[in-house]
Amino acid sequence: MMIRLKVGPYSLRGTSLGGIHTAIQVEELGLLFDVGYFSRGFLSADTIFISHGHADHLGALGTLLGARGLYGKPPPKIFFPAAIEGPFFETIHAFQKLQRYDLSIDAVPMEPGDEIQLQGDLWVRAFRTFHSIPSLGFELFRRVQKLKAEYQGLQGHEIRQLREERGAALFEEVDRSEIAYATDTLARVLDHEPRILKSRVLILECTFLDARKPPSEAHKGGHIHIEDLLIYAHRLENEHLVLMHFSQAHSPEAIRELVSKRLPQDLLERTSLFLPQGRHWPL
Repeated sequence: MMIRLKVGPYSLRGTSLGGIHTAIQVEELGLLFDVGYFSRGFLSADTIFISHGHADHLGALGTLLGARGLYGKPPPKIFFPAAIEGPFFETIHAFQKLQRYDLSIDAVPMEPGDEIQLQGDLWVRAFRTFHSIPSLGFELFRRVQKLKAEYQGLQGHEIRQLREERGAALFEEVDRSEIAYATDTLARVLDHEPRILKSRVLILECTFLDARKPPSEAHKGGHIHIEDLLIYAHRLENEHLVLMHFSQAHSPEAIRELVSKRLPQDLLERTSLFLPQGRHWPL
């Protein structure tokens, strides 16, 4: 059931099947994108990002919180769309009543455009995605100091001397996009959020792949069809593109074949599929 994928410096672990469950852990960063599925390994993720309120993306939250309590874990920090704040807290309170013990969380409602520092130079930015209900994508980036262009090329001793004279004026603040996560969305998110086209790793839904559900029908449900990706292929500069949230109408074997036939070679070489091993979806 669990899928493992190494993309650049990051190890992804989890599962994703459209309409059934999605939960993707980034092990090195101790965080989890969505919680539509529970695994004990997710207990090491103290930070959780919830994209929207559909059950296949947060249906296992009660199990996760209960298990954290069982293991004596501290309350997790959970980022979620501010638009669902009321129902979200009602759900947490309902779980608490059923469990009859505290399920505390550190709740962080986010609006599109909000930026929050996670730890050190690692930040998260929420952005709007385009689904049938309120939803967010998340961009993880590092905010670092970079030597200004006019000082690049100087010798080390020259930079040290100038730094003593001018201090921070030698540097400018830049954001380096590491991971972007956009699921349950129309492809127009790629127009509205050009930063994610340059993320080192882009985790992107690609729910439908053939004519059984043409693009027009996929769009009605707020999902991406692989034909949409062909329009943006030349603009995707990511080192790694991770496609996920495939429809169960396609077997893993068929998905591999369809993607290999449709994507241009340059993009295909940078693309990983978040799929289980084997020909069929596990039961």
